[in-house]
Amino acid sequence: MSLASILDPLQQPLFTLLDTPVSWTEVLGFGSGALCVWLVARQHLANWPIGIANNLFFILLFTQAGLYADAGLQLVFIALAAYGWWTWAHGGGPGSSDALPVRRTTRTEWVWLGAAGAVGIIAITLLLDRATDSTVPFWDALTTGLSLMATYGQCRKRLESWWLWIAADVVYIPLYAYKELYLTSLLYVGFMALCVLGLRNWRRELVVREQVLV
Repeated sequence: MSLASILDPLQQPLFTLLDTPVSWTEVLGFGSGALCVWLVARQHLANWPIGIANNLFFILLFTQAGLYADAGLQLVFIALAAYGWWTWAHGGGPGSSDALPVRRTTRTEWVWLGAAGAVGIIAITLLLDRATDSTVPFWDALTTGLSLMATYGQCRKRLESWWLWIAADVVYIPLYAYKELYLTSLLYVGFMALCVLGLRNWRRELVVREQVLV
């Protein structure tokens, strides 16, 4: 049995939304993605394996839609998920069993994150424009850069990672609607709401922790 024959059922339309067929892949991506972000907001370790499943569904979905940077980004997300899973479980220290605490992003981290993000966005835009048939090279690259920056912050439990996710979602929502991925666009509206919830929950924990340390 070939890989194509296994994946083909996932690409079949399940229902129609705004005169556009919605596949099993998009539905499963919707469900696993929403569950993942909800678990992140609650700082539940299970968000990482759920997130990896979500990444696999989105690789297939985004490749079909011609969003190649977003498809490739999922592979990076899987690697980062393994790293985040370990840091959340062990506090980021060898042999540590303590949970990783929420912290603020340092000025040094902002500098190198901003520099790396800018270089990455420019490089990916040029690559997509010259080497693929992407119709949205800059916007695809921008969401890729913001998402990678946010994921790093999420792995290290940096409070400001939620703001980066919100910024990415502001672009993702109209981008996916433009690509007629209406259910995924709707999913990212939900993501934005969950990001606000996560920001509030993490900020509350950080304030309590800072008060204890004073």
